Amino acid sequence: MRSSRGGGGRVESTSHIHTLHRRLHDALNLGTRFNEQNKRKWMCSDNEVQRHVVRSIAAFLESVPRELCYHHLVKDSIPDIVYSLVWILEDKNGAASSIAADVAIKLFSAIPNALLKPFILDLSHALSCLLPARQIQTSAACATALNLILSNVPSKSEEALWEILKKTEVVLHLIGTIKDFSGAMNPVECIQPLFSLLSIILSRWPLSRFPVWSDAKLMEALYDMYAKPDFSVRAEVLKLYSAIALCGIGAQKLLERGEAILQEMVECMASSRPHHVRIEAFRLAQCLVINEETGLERMSSFCEPIVSAILSAMTECSLQPATVTNNQIWLLEEASRLALITRWAGQHHKYFWKHGIDRALLHLLLGKCPKQLYECTLSLEDQINIAREGLKSNYFPGMRVYIWEILGSLATNFNEDVYLNKSSNRPLIDMLLSCACLAFAELFMGWRQICQSDVVNASKNESLLRAIMMMVYSPSNYIASTTMSMLTRMLEPNIKSYLKDFRHTLTGISFGTISGMPNILIVVNLLSLVCCVGLPQYTVWDKNAEGMKAIVSFVKWCLSNEVHLDRLSYSPHLLFNFHERACCQGPNKEWEGRDILLLYSLVGLAELILQLLPLTNERGTSSLLVGFAEDELISQLQDICGGSYSPGLKWYAAYVLSLLGLYGFPSKLGNRIGRALDGTDYSDIRFIHTNGKSLNAHGVILAARCASLLPPNWPPVIEKIPNHSSSSDKNSSGKIQKEVCLSSHVDDDAMEKLLEYVYKGHLQTGEELTKKLRSLAKRCRIQTLFHLLCRRRPKWGAPFPHFNLVAALGPAGYPFSDITLEAKATKQTSWKCDVCASSFPHMHVHKVILWLSCDYLRALLQSGMKESHSEIIKVPVSWEAMAKLVEWFYSDKLPDPPCGCLWYNMDDQEKLNELQSYVELCWLAEFWFLEDLQEVCLHVIVVCLDIAHHLWVKVLRMAGDFSLWKLAEIAADYIAPLYSQLRNCGDLETLDERLLSMKRPHNLMPNIIGNHMRQCWHW
Repeated sequence: MRSSRGGGGRVESTSHIHTLHRRLHDALNLGTRFNEQNKRKWMCSDNEVQRHVVRSIAAFLESVPRELCYHHLVKDSIPDIVYSLVWILEDKNGAASSIAADVAIKLFSAIPNALLKPFILDLSHALSCLLPARQIQTSAACATALNLILSNVPSKSEEALWEILKKTEVVLHLIGTIKDFSGAMNPVECIQPLFSLLSIILSRWPLSRFPVWSDAKLMEALYDMYAKPDFSVRAEVLKLYSAIALCGIGAQKLLERGEAILQEMVECMASSRPHHVRIEAFRLAQCLVINEETGLERMSSFCEPIVSAILSAMTECSLQPATVTNNQIWLLEEASRLALITRWAGQHHKYFWKHGIDRALLHLLLGKCPKQLYECTLSLEDQINIAREGLKSNYFPGMRVYIWEILGSLATNFNEDVYLNKSSNRPLIDMLLSCACLAFAELFMGWRQICQSDVVNASKNESLLRAIMMMVYSPSNYIASTTMSMLTRMLEPNIKSYLKDFRHTLTGISFGTISGMPNILIVVNLLSLVCCVGLPQYTVWDKNAEGMKAIVSFVKWCLSNEVHLDRLSYSPHLLFNFHERACCQGPNKEWEGRDILLLYSLVGLAELILQLLPLTNERGTSSLLVGFAEDELISQLQDICGGSYSPGLKWYAAYVLSLLGLYGFPSKLGNRIGRALDGTDYSDIRFIHTNGKSLNAHGVILAARCASLLPPNWPPVIEKIPNHSSSSDKNSSGKIQKEVCLSSHVDDDAMEKLLEYVYKGHLQTGEELTKKLRSLAKRCRIQTLFHLLCRRRPKWGAPFPHFNLVAALGPAGYPFSDITLEAKATKQTSWKCDVCASSFPHMHVHKVILWLSCDYLRALLQSGMKESHSEIIKVPVSWEAMAKLVEWFYSDKLPDPPCGCLWYNMDDQEKLNELQSYVELCWLAEFWFLEDLQEVCLHVIVVCLDIAHHLWVKVLRMAGDFSLWKLAEIAADYIAPLYSQLRNCGDLETLDERLLSMKRPHNLMPNIIGNHMRQCWHW
């Protein structure tokens, strides 16, 4: 009987669809016309017909059950429905258009996205055109429909959709409407869809953000609404603020009001606020801390309240896990994601421990903190039993990845002198460590199944494995020793078989016998072996050093194959909404970077070298580095230190080098400056040992790299003088001006090596001298060198020490300046210098740096001609170009031009003005034989114009002005596809003649653009 009734229902539904379809068809026919191509098209401007059609469409959509949407009558009707709606929306015919906007909402709610996909762009254009309607209700309906479109738009359609939004000026219309609303009395419901639409657009398309954060009146209006007590408005403003803060400059604009924005954000995080408001407040905080360098600084004034709010949200959700709602889970997830700031060092760690991060994590893991933790000292067995029971309860399984991430970060930044001072802290910390170690041990028990197929679980377990690695290698002796003791006891029975599996997997990958393994499974195998390598019993478990062979072969495989992989590719919990759409955040190189496999393998390699070699710095490791020539490894690690790799990889490359007797951080600039070591040219200090040996040095290099080596009160502070010479008593001929007699306690060889580090950034020495050098480095407060000499592991997240002399361009270097660089005349009417009274644009620099940095200047300074004795060198470029040149000399880096939102929103002339200094510098680099600098300048120009190809013609003209053939050829390559268009509009009429006048070496005068175009277009 049930079947019969069900069948009857389906027949009745089908009959009803036929009836509705017939009515809809009759209504649509009222406006159907035949165009010039004799094709049917809906077009009717009659208001009554439009309203009748719209109502018929609404009735049809409301009556069709979702399960029958794929019925052929429904599917066949969709094109007619869409095109009639598009016509009515674009016709903007009063009430009919307003009703059509409401029907568009019903269309997207009733019909599956797959059926509407072909019509998204047409509907988006029509709705965007109607958005600026006078009636706020119509605008709100259009915004709601567009929200439904944007929430489901396929990535392939994003570019075309953005062009529609840009052409119809949707963002500008939304800005205007929101500004008008701020002073009006309209109900919140009317404006909410407009807020949501602007937030979605800003989140998805970075180019949309500039008009918002650059509109001072809008930002003022948003803050006025933000400060109101209406939480529904606050939630929308918070969402919009988050989208603005995805742009680093937008975040700065938000915080220009001082602490008011942060104060309101913290208040919205309070437990008394609605869940949806708290969620948006946590999301805003996440956007403000995208970048470590700027994020923590932005939050510093409200660091403790923010941490307190995070832990409050984590704790309140975990107290009653059985009754937690979806909103509470979302709140917990956003708070936990913000808690990932623990991966960065800073004062926030103090507040996390102060407000009970250990207790909050235990609540999430175990449901509650067992009373036994406070009543007595528990044995390891008791801790394991409590942990096992709690973990079996499986509270908040989706939060485990965050818990392990946070625990690993806390272990890395743990200050036991502070956090273990309370007797109540130790039991909670021990229990957290027990939970992690037990989860790790239980993971091993099902290891073979995980490694064979369970990619999803492997991805989740990666956070646990990484946390264990952080605990084993923690700088805290307490965390590391406790973790190692627990793991050794838990893993002892079957550890050898597990180690064999790990080694077999890595060796198989290295030699190609295992292929096609998912990246995440490679990561978990590698992490597991690296964790075990750090345990004190490892050498007992692996007496034949098979682990060393496996890791060495894997390191070689990573280096040979350039295997690139970052954590974000397999750890989605590290990302928040639209993380990948952030812009203008500045340099934000993740510490682990995109070479995670090589980084983890170097962690294991370093630990094995420490364990398997006697503690000596004599380079006798060849017997252990099977299949890898030691010199080859050293060369590749040095390249990593000086290359554009992540800070973490560079740190561990330097650490492995230190275990092989090479200490420091090799770099191109260091090697260049190192040529002046113990030279007499321009040296102004002589260190004299008690045995009569002496070492020459340069005060400016010591001032920038190790001021502790400078004699007290030397050089004397100089007053501003009315000429370019910063110190009249300096002798540029190399005469020693200051003699420093060293104590008998200073070893002459150690002092020589210390100066080698100061000048080069790295050194090589044996174990005997290392002890003396360690003491000297400590006295001179060279912490990075002392760190390496003591064989201390790099701290996870520590910034990499870059070699540069930029400090010498400031007050520290002024007393040592012995020459001035003067730029071409500038349009500036005034010029102020802190060192001299000259009114020309200039920089006080140092002959030794110029001598080391540029062959042309070296020849000039040593020529014996008049110019070699001058106190001024005139540089034939603008001030902007000269400033970049000097920064290159002192740091081996060029300042970046404006990028992101600023660059996109400059007009053409502003962009060309920015590029002018790089073109000038490119020309000067060719003239002064600075090939590396020229390549960098060319790269900057190409990157900047990659999104402004139409400017290449003007850049080609600039290249002609400077006779820059390399740049001209690059410009010709970009212009070639546009040649016909440019020729027709006359842009190339004078170009060939200008380039014909350029002379190349050997008296060749080819027409670059002409020849190139003939080849490309056979013209």
